[in-house]
Amino acid sequence: MKNYQHLGIYSDWVEAARRQVTLYPVAAPGRETRSRLREVLGFTTGPETPLNVRIEASWEKDGLAGEEISWWVGYGPRTHAWLLKPIGATGPLPGILALHDHGGFKYFGKEKIAEGPEAAPAFIRDFWTTYYGGRAWANALAREGFAVLIPDTFLWGSRRFPLESMSERVLELTAASQRAWWPNDNLPFEVAQYNAAAAHHEHIVEKYCNLLGTTLAGVVSHEDRIALNYLLSRPEVDSRRVGCCGLSGGGNRSTLLLATHDGIAAAVIVGLMSTYDELLDHNVVTHTWMLFPNGWSRRGDWPDIAAARAPMPLLVQYDTDDNLFTLAGMRAAHERITAHYTAVGWPAAYTGQFYPGPHKFDLEMQAAAFAWLKTHLGEEQGPN
Repeated sequence: MKNYQHLGIYSDWVEAARRQVTLYPVAAPGRETRSRLREVLGFTTGPETPLNVRIEASWEKDGLAGEEISWWVGYGPRTHAWLLKPIGATGPLPGILALHDHGGFKYFGKEKIAEGPEAAPAFIRDFWTTYYGGRAWANALAREGFAVLIPDTFLWGSRRFPLESMSERVLELTAASQRAWWPNDNLPFEVAQYNAAAAHHEHIVEKYCNLLGTTLAGVVSHEDRIALNYLLSRPEVDSRRVGCCGLSGGGNRSTLLLATHDGIAAAVIVGLMSTYDELLDHNVVTHTWMLFPNGWSRRGDWPDIAAARAPMPLLVQYDTDDNLFTLAGMRAAHERITAHYTAVGWPAAYTGQFYPGPHKFDLEMQAAAFAWLKTHLGEEQGPN
């Protein structure tokens, strides 16, 4: 019997579970898989239209025209987003929904991958240095000729829960862990405090999701589809040429979005791809509930979601030294996606790229992703 370090004397529980049901069965690309995914996720049956849209501000900076937009999703506070495009561009432009990461950093959302009218604070620049090659990649992509929408999503930035609404138990755990959770000396106390609290609070949110017939993955993806519908409505955006891109939690969101919205014509997933089997005993602890929508393991594997729209063009970038995944899990996912695209007759529509180094979306990876997006969101689109 295999020994699982986090299960110990319960290591035999894994095989007992496998005797109950087939885990991670192959879910072939197509409408049946997508329908099953939507059923698992929840929050997929109602209208997904941004309500009471407002333009809050506009600016020009560093060759880009920016707008701050807000809308209401029908519950909670208003969502705030930035739209960036080259100054003077009127369209038709290809559009990208740029999806911020999880990062254990919920105090901000869009600010982690984009810069608005004001200069980013030092702790955000530190974050860019660690994960994004030292720059706001959404701004860099907009300068390449894209209209880029960067929205906050459920639990982050403008969509975060205030501390005072969290339970006393969460705040007690926060007091003991906030510096260990985010030990950046440039980080203000209130940001470190919030990030630590939000880490504990996510578990409670998932419990509420279960009681409300949904999942955290489902609610986040629902809000991303609302944001995508706003981007598709913009007059300067060519609705036939819209894609999505994100690292880590952003790659998680990109995976779910491409599988649940036909408006995505090409997608980039960075640093968020593995088979579930290889997460066991290795990386379960370090991941968000967004990666584990309740019940999906009985219907398919994570790479099956990424391939659900095959032969839609798909780029997945893997970091070979990523501490969030095993190399075996990443390679197994790559092989599974490759098999799906081969089965539908379009193996070239999927590209898997492996880069040395830790969890990141650095300048080399960004350059490759931007070039790939230009190819697949050009006037002559590939299969979708």
